[in-house]
Amino acid sequence: MAVPKRKHSNARSGSRRAHNALTSKPLSACPKCSTTVPTHVVCPSCGYYMGRVVTPSKEEAAAE
Repeated sequence: MAVPKRKHSNARSGSRRAHNALTSKPLSACPKCSTTVPTHVVCPSCGYYMGRVVTPSKEEAAAE
């Protein structure tokens, strides 16, 4: 089995991991209530997704 002869330097390890940085999710504004929501996600405040109600909003659920 192959075993490394020398320790890898910190620069070599860091350059190998240069592309592993986390990126933030793209955000868009909800067309109904204007809150920022990740794309392709139901709006948590109003419950809309692609122009229709998917889940009742928090206010409507509390009223029932």
